[in-house]
Amino acid sequence: MQQHSSPWVRRLLIGLTAVFLILFLAVPLIFVLVQSFSRGLGVYLSAITDTFALQALALTLVTVLIAVAVNTIFGLFAAWNLTRYRYFGYKIVNTFIDLPLSVSPVIAGLIFLLTFGRASPIYPLLTAAGVRVVYAIPGIVLATIFVTFPYVSRELIPVLDARGTDEEEAAALMGASGPVIFRRITFPHIKWALLYGVVLCSARALGEFGAVAVLSGRLRGRTLTLPLYIESLYQEYSYAPAFAVSSILVVLAIVILVARAAVEHKGDKRGEL
Repeated sequence: MQQHSSPWVRRLLIGLTAVFLILFLAVPLIFVLVQSFSRGLGVYLSAITDTFALQALALTLVTVLIAVAVNTIFGLFAAWNLTRYRYFGYKIVNTFIDLPLSVSPVIAGLIFLLTFGRASPIYPLLTAAGVRVVYAIPGIVLATIFVTFPYVSRELIPVLDARGTDEEEAAALMGASGPVIFRRITFPHIKWALLYGVVLCSARALGEFGAVAVLSGRLRGRTLTLPLYIESLYQEYSYAPAFAVSSILVVLAIVILVARAAVEHKGDKRGEL
């Protein structure tokens, strides 16, 4: 690649980028970690091992696992549907996949609140069946699935489009079944994009706040995820415990970033990202 800019321009851009990253990313993260231990190791350990904190962590991880599993399956279906078939309404489906990216998470929460809440026409049916969505764990899971749906499919669609269907059609002509074609031909080409989408989906699900806040009811020990529990502690002026619990999310975010970098590196080496 030819360099058309002068060394001074290049150094200026690198310096500005570094300053921006340090001021707006590194410093806040370091501040969170410093404040986590501001009242000593004992307070920190007490905060992160508190019963409510552990319950919030467990609910968050379960929600992330369910949302990622569902979105991985439907992301594969959606990507396959949009890259292998053309039909009336194709563009509408393609546009709707991006809807969670353009709609505010709070609006998404209100959508589910209106759909499953007391004002909904299906609420009596849900009550009769003993199903509770609003102010319960199913609502948290649904909201998280909604806001994270596009991440897997949007990573897969460009890869499937670029690969085309020639190899799959040739295998089908030779008598290979659909599952065999997917396992031996399609999946090896999309595995790194799929894993990258899973990592992005996990990161987004881990920090979801707006939609979950609307649907959860914020019942401590029952429907508080980690972001909601941190906000609850902060509103109670329990700053040290709030920062201590925040450090859990920081550590999980760093783990996800390392996983993302590893996936990008692997994918770049194979030309699949």
